Amino acid sequence: MKDTVEVNQGWRDKISNHAQIGGIETSVLDNGAGRGTRIAWINTGTGLRFKVVIDRAMDIADAFYNEHSLAWLSHGGITSPQPFSDHGINWLKTFGGGLLTTCGLSHVGGPESDEFGERGLHGQISNTPAEIISIIQPDPRTGNLEMSITGIIRETKPFGPSLELKRTISVTLGKAVIHIHDEVVNKGNTPAPHMLLYHFNFGWPLADEGTDILWKGKWYPNSGENAKIFREGNDFKKCPAPLDDHLGGGEEVVVVDIEADNAGQSICGLSNPKIGLAALLKFKKEQLPWFANWQHWGKGEYVTGLEPTTNPLIGQAKARENGSLIFIKPGETRYYDLELEVLNSAVTI
Repeated sequence: MKDTVEVNQGWRDKISNHAQIGGIETSVLDNGAGRGTRIAWINTGTGLRFKVVIDRAMDIADAFYNEHSLAWLSHGGITSPQPFSDHGINWLKTFGGGLLTTCGLSHVGGPESDEFGERGLHGQISNTPAEIISIIQPDPRTGNLEMSITGIIRETKPFGPSLELKRTISVTLGKAVIHIHDEVVNKGNTPAPHMLLYHFNFGWPLADEGTDILWKGKWYPNSGENAKIFREGNDFKKCPAPLDDHLGGGEEVVVVDIEADNAGQSICGLSNPKIGLAALLKFKKEQLPWFANWQHWGKGEYVTGLEPTTNPLIGQAKARENGSLIFIKPGETRYYDLELEVLNSAVTI
């Protein structure tokens, strides 16, 4: 993809403020269920602009490329963080959709309870505000086109476990690419269980009838033999029209042992030839060895999720039982790097 700013140098000696091209702008929502919630709008200067919800683990809500929305937004949209949402399926009450919702840091999957405690759907981290420690703006006049926002989000309690997520979201003026660099460190003094899932949610018009869903790998439908979408012979990598079967809670999920290239990078995405738009998500197989594709084609709730993850969606209890649960040692850090690129043409992988 062409670097818009470097190709078109017409702004040189003609701007006083970098915001005329792009940059990061922070503010606070003042109305509705999200009142008081801190956000940051990031504008790449390419037509790609998106809203980081600082008070929701620095997740990403709205995202646009030129006139096209990329993300699916739920009926509720952005809500204020709810610190006690980690019970049962209460997580859904504050699930605004958005381009990215983070799940974890210690549990991914359905609600469960065992001798190690009670865990709600997809964990607590997305309902936790960030402490912003850095905002770096671009300075085009000096040739610095990079910008970033960094924050710390804590999942902690006295006596442990105590995990800390340091997240940096960075972009470059003139490039329609979002970089996410996460560091998860155990600040406690005992080993801490760890699960992490990146819940990317794509909606209309990028996701539309005929849009190609891109991923490769050995797949396992969560609903097993009852699967209607994820079954042999069905074209489940093509977005359908809204489905009556998906009214209300209708949905299907497939877990994928996703393929990686020779460099160890896995790629997934969506490609819509009707509007000439694609989004490719890239991540390291070593860091995130599994992937889930959520499809919910309800009327007025039309969305597909592309979800790199550390584990299949089995929850902490089963992962502990089968020996796949990750434990982070005291002082240990695990790193995660993802890249989302928007292209103004249809693609394949």
